[in-house]
Amino acid sequence: MAPSLAYADDCGSAEQCVRNGVDQVSSTGTSMTVGSIIKIVVGILLFVLGAVCVAMIVIGGIKYATSQGDQTAVSSAKNTILYAVVGLVVAIAAYAIVNFVLLQFDIASAPTSPTLVAYSR
Repeated sequence: MAPSLAYADDCGSAEQCVRNGVDQVSSTGTSMTVGSIIKIVVGILLFVLGAVCVAMIVIGGIKYATSQGDQTAVSSAKNTILYAVVGLVVAIAAYAIVNFVLLQFDIASAPTSPTLVAYSR
């Protein structure tokens, strides 16, 4: 990957841009609502929980394969797999519930910019 050049006006601060005569200074940040932040956090948590559940299923499978017929080890391995699957189902249900609540209370919608309405007498 080779670096590419960008020909843009870099004036440092907004005050310096105004002094240099730049017409508009665009915002570098994004406007986020509480709902969008909650959706991002819940999405990250769901990803982490999904990865942990998959890892626990793999660990349970390894425990099951190496149990050598020992009933306590087999039972422990089955419980590990069962609890991992139940945890994954609960995490997906929680994700669905959070999204449903955000949509019902209209929290997840992005902020809209004001519209101009023509005024006539």
